Amino acid sequence: MTFPENFIWGAATSAYQIEGAHLTDGKGPSIWDAFCEIPGKVANNENGNIACDHYHLFRQDVKLMKQLGIQAYRFSISWPRIFPNGRKDSLNQAGIDFYNQLIDCLLEHDITPWVTLYHWDLPLALQFEEDGWLGKNISDLFADYAECCFEHFGDRVKHWITINEAWVISILGYGQGVFAPGRISNSEPYLAGHNILLAHGKAVKKYREKFQSNQQGQIGITNNCDWREPKTDKPEDKEAAARALDFFLSWFADPIYKGDYPESMKSRLGDRLPPIDEETRALLLGSSDFFGLNHYTTMFAADATGQDISSDVYGNGGLSEDQEVALSTDPDWSLTSMKWAVVPWGCKNLLQWISKRYDNPPIYITENGCAYDDQIEDGVVDDKERVHFFQSYLKGCHEAIASGVDLRGYFAWSLFDNFEWASGYEKRFGIIHVDFKTQVRTPKASAHFYSETIKSNSLKDI
Repeated sequence: MTFPENFIWGAATSAYQIEGAHLTDGKGPSIWDAFCEIPGKVANNENGNIACDHYHLFRQDVKLMKQLGIQAYRFSISWPRIFPNGRKDSLNQAGIDFYNQLIDCLLEHDITPWVTLYHWDLPLALQFEEDGWLGKNISDLFADYAECCFEHFGDRVKHWITINEAWVISILGYGQGVFAPGRISNSEPYLAGHNILLAHGKAVKKYREKFQSNQQGQIGITNNCDWREPKTDKPEDKEAAARALDFFLSWFADPIYKGDYPESMKSRLGDRLPPIDEETRALLLGSSDFFGLNHYTTMFAADATGQDISSDVYGNGGLSEDQEVALSTDPDWSLTSMKWAVVPWGCKNLLQWISKRYDNPPIYITENGCAYDDQIEDGVVDDKERVHFFQSYLKGCHEAIASGVDLRGYFAWSLFDNFEWASGYEKRFGIIHVDFKTQVRTPKASAHFYSETIKSNSLKDI
C-alpha cells in the first residue's frame, strides 16, 4: 500500500505537555499551571513543570526525529512564553529566542516545522482579567499574539495551525470542568467556542493581509472528532449520528466551510449559541487553507430523545443533553488504556464524510495515536499493540485516499510520552518512551515501524 508521492509524514507534541521549564527565562503562568495546583484535578496531582524538559533537551530530541526519518514536526508555541501576561506589551525575548533556536535546529535537520499557535495553555493573566475564552477582547488579544509569531517565525515557518481542538477547550474546559480552566456550565461552552472561532478568523485575516503573500505559507485550524456510527438502521439513529457529528465537528467546521452553525445546533440551543452575523460570516468563511483533523476513536450513536442520559460518557456540560444522543461501544472492540475503542474503519468513514460534506478539502491528520501501558524490558519497548494500531489506522487512511479523499499528511500522536493533561503521566501515547526521572529517551517498536513506513512511503500489508 503505497501513499501519494508528496505525502507528509510527521509527529506531533504540544508545549505544556513536553517543554517543562514552566517559569524559566521569563515565561508567565498558564491556566494549566494553575489548574494542576488544584488537588484532585490531575492524576497523582502531577503537573507539567518539568515534563520531558524539551525546553533544555530539544537539540537531542531533534536529532532523534532525524534518526527516525520524521519529515515534519508539529509543535505548539506557548503563548505565556511569548507574552507572559498575555498582551503584546509584555514581549519576552527569551521565549522568542527559544522558538527561533528550535525552528532553526529543525530546518538544519531537514525537518519541516508545523506550528500550532494555541494548544490550551492560555496565559493565566487573561483568565483573570478577560474571563478567558468567554471575554469579548480575547479574540483580538489572540490575534495580537499570532501576529507576533508570524513576524518572528514566519520567514521559516510555512505551516500554521491557529487553534488545537476547539471542542476540547469549550466542552472539557467550560462545560465539564475536567480541563483548565475548570468551569462547569451548559451555556459557556458555546460562547467560548464562538470566541475561539473569532480568534481563528482574526488571526487568519492578519496572516493573509500582512504576511501570506511574501511568506508563502498556509494557515488553518485543527479540530478533533470521533466517528459516530448509527447504532441501528433506524432513521432516528441515523439522524442521531448525524446530529452528534454536528455537535462535535460541524460546530467548528461549518462556519469555516459553509458560513454558519449547523441547523441542528441553532434549533436546539437557541440563544445559548451566539449568532453568526454577516461580518463574522465574512471573517470565517474560507478561513482555512486545509482541514486539520485529530482523530482517535469511534462510538455508536443512538437517538435518546426524551431520555435521561446525564450519566452518558459525554453527559456533562450540556453536550449529550443538547444532542439527545446516547453513545456506546461494541464489547468486541479492543480498548486502549484510555478506554478508547480501536476502530480503524471509523477513521476511513470520518475522512470520507469530511470530504463529502466540505467539498473535498485538502486534509491533514494532525493527530492520531493511542495510549498503552508500555514497559521497558532489557532496554526495549515492544509495543505491539501500538504497532497494530498504526498499521490498521494507516490502512484506513490509505483506503480513504483510494476512494478519492484528498488526505495529504499524517502526524502520529505523540512523538514522546508526555504530560497527558488530567491523566498526568499515567497514560503513554509516545512512540518514544520517556523515563521522567532520568529524561532518558528510548524509541519503541512503534517508532521503528513508523520509521520504516516513512522510509518506504508505504504500508506493509496486514
